[in-house]
Amino acid sequence: MGVAETKQRPRPVDTPVQIDQSRNPIVVVDDLHIVYKVYGAGGERGSGASALLRVLKRQNRPQTTEVHAVKGVSFVAYKGDAIGIIGTNGSGKSTLLKAIAGLLPPHTGGVYTDGQPSLLGVGAALMKDLTGERNIILGCLAMGLSPEETKGKYQEIVDFAGLKPGFIQYPMNTYSSGMGARLRFAIAAARTHDVLLIDEALATGDAKFKRRSKAKIEQLRKDAGAVFLVAHQLDVVEETCNRVLWLDDGKIIMDGDPHEVISAYTEATGK
Repeated sequence: MGVAETKQRPRPVDTPVQIDQSRNPIVVVDDLHIVYKVYGAGGERGSGASALLRVLKRQNRPQTTEVHAVKGVSFVAYKGDAIGIIGTNGSGKSTLLKAIAGLLPPHTGGVYTDGQPSLLGVGAALMKDLTGERNIILGCLAMGLSPEETKGKYQEIVDFAGLKPGFIQYPMNTYSSGMGARLRFAIAAARTHDVLLIDEALATGDAKFKRRSKAKIEQLRKDAGAVFLVAHQLDVVEETCNRVLWLDDGKIIMDGDPHEVISAYTEATGK
């Protein structure tokens, strides 16, 4: 039985991943473990005397703590999938996206992608001292669009972002968080992506922008590869995605139909 089919029964966490040969796999996550170190954790704080004691004991190096953020995650995403990733804070959602994007190396296991992943998050880089107009141009060129393609996409991006009249000529540091988030998504959605990873970038949009975003994601699914969406707004995930992964403590609890997984998650967490 293949994985990731729409309306499939949720897959138990311990079921081995199988690739559906009738579909086109675009992301394969195989027994992925992500472990990273947090510096400055666990050290003593307080008086100068305690600091001197640490130096004398050669304990003045930063203390580190290992965090096992993703624990044996396995799944296959297919071309055309829109996969929502849900879970409480600290469950490993953003870490998983960064691993798929190639920003975090696996401790063990692996991530395999057919194409180039693009991560769009709330902290996506925009030059705050430059105008929205200049950010659109630089963003499009950075994504590989030609100057001619950028010029052709410019007004579409402005309209999609829904900025107030004239604001496109203002520096980004004058934008609200919602305006910045809308512009980031509008820029990213201006080109076709092999794998688009969206980390809470839609959280600050209004109802109209969410509807436009949903339509754009559906278009990206048809034109490109796969879309991953991390969001705390479960209604957005259910309306936008054809499949949902529920993560808890770095592990997949359920994987399957959005309504079934979200219902189980809501019942378990009271969200």
